[in-house]
Amino acid sequence: MLTIRDLKKSHGGRVLFENAAMQVGYGEKVALIGPNGAGKSTLFNIILHTEDPDAGTVDRDEWTTLGYLPQEAEVKGEVTAMDVATGRAGEVQALEEILHACEKSGDVSSPAYLEAHAKHEALSDPQVEAKAKKMLAGLGFREADFTKLARELSGGWVMRAHLARLLVMEPDLLMLDEPTNHLDLLSLIWLQQYLQNYSGAVLLISHDRAFMDEIVGSVYEIDERKLAAYTGNYADFLRIKEERYEQQNAAYKNQQKEIANLREFYDRFRQVASKASQAMSKLKQIERMELIEKPVPPRKPFRFQIPQPPRGGQRIIGLEKINFAYGENVVYRGLDLDVERGERTVLVGPNGSGKSTLLKLLAGVLEPQKGERKLGLNAKIGYFSQHRSATLDPAKSVLQEVMDSNGTLSENEARGILGSFLFRKDEIYKKTEILSGGEKTRLNLIKFLVDPPNLLLMDEPTTHLDIHTVESLILALAGYEGTLVFISHDVHFIRKLATKVLHVYDGKVSPYPGGYDYFLEKTGALGNERAALTAK
Repeated sequence: MLTIRDLKKSHGGRVLFENAAMQVGYGEKVALIGPNGAGKSTLFNIILHTEDPDAGTVDRDEWTTLGYLPQEAEVKGEVTAMDVATGRAGEVQALEEILHACEKSGDVSSPAYLEAHAKHEALSDPQVEAKAKKMLAGLGFREADFTKLARELSGGWVMRAHLARLLVMEPDLLMLDEPTNHLDLLSLIWLQQYLQNYSGAVLLISHDRAFMDEIVGSVYEIDERKLAAYTGNYADFLRIKEERYEQQNAAYKNQQKEIANLREFYDRFRQVASKASQAMSKLKQIERMELIEKPVPPRKPFRFQIPQPPRGGQRIIGLEKINFAYGENVVYRGLDLDVERGERTVLVGPNGSGKSTLLKLLAGVLEPQKGERKLGLNAKIGYFSQHRSATLDPAKSVLQEVMDSNGTLSENEARGILGSFLFRKDEIYKKTEILSGGEKTRLNLIKFLVDPPNLLLMDEPTTHLDIHTVESLILALAGYEGTLVFISHDVHFIRKLATKVLHVYDGKVSPYPGGYDYFLEKTGALGNERAALTAK
């Protein structure tokens, strides 16, 4: 279906990858991984023919249809979510223009014509609207939202509508760039199950290791300018990579030992007449060797000891008889909630159910219209919001922000922590005002970790983080002795940290005093609950 041979690509004088090879067969599920900036999205662009390689070829079967979901996409005009999902928001028209152009030129056997024809046929199916409704519902849309104008929706909901359109078209090769970024947990599980049974091939970029573990059967990693193939899911990749490193490192050490012995013999006897020829043969033996490259050890999550917060009371915070609404939209009425010291609680529920609102009420960012928020003894609250820039001083450097967050931190300690969260070399001197969204996320995380409160409220802390940085954050929070309440759609992150689940749904908060898998077991996850959610 897709074959890549001897591919090379450079950016700004830096080689991203060279001699890269990849094969994706019909029905295969493949993950493309690598550190931020390694070239994953660039490789996608080359496959899509929107960017040219420096060398090598990308071949795709002529009859293969391809669907691509970027990380961000917009819609224009007065179109609805249903219009986007059915292709009426411009996709059908664009395909018709390709078909007419090919027919006019007589080029009706070209790959472009064949692909456009197949996609147009899928979007012209009499059942296309029924299919679109099914996909939109699975991705978390309520029926009342199907006819909402796309320009009134958030960027995340627009991306869901675009994803629904791709699933309606059912391309032979589905290319997804971070597809879980805009999904709540229930929608993520639905997509996961849908892709597990998808008849076409899937090539995805993702930082969600649990999602990859459930879907993919092979992994390609871009690292150190190489594209390496691994059979299995992400967990298998980690194991095989470690095994390969150990094997290559052992081979490298053995060869270096052999070279040292040969050179020692040469140095010792090269001037001894009776052994000079033998010594020279040892030197030539070294020269004939195919040298084994010293392997780079697999990147490990950074471990550091975070300061422990002051001990609070048994009830760290409580909400009593809380009413809250946005205009006519009532979110909570008569809400009661107690958070106990040491709990590690994840808030789950569909987007729009009130999870972020609940976190803001706990943080004191929102004032309830009725009821009372009561802080426990010695409660010190830290709120990690989705809007990262508000807590940063634009005039300060990255290093200054961290140093000022904890007066006892040495510069070397601060540099070490910054390095673990991918702030390297001169990047620590950048002003915070010019940081990207991902960099602001990482910097705010560091500030919380070096001076943690005893109640930490976190809204999607893993957004924009790569897999290894998420692991570093998990390790840091695992040693945190305070109380944690968080929202996340990263299942691996939740499984590692949450000991309690609060299900936020229809203005109610239902506690499940166990981990995430306990919650899934008790609720049936996508059974009756999904039906109830989508009927609302």
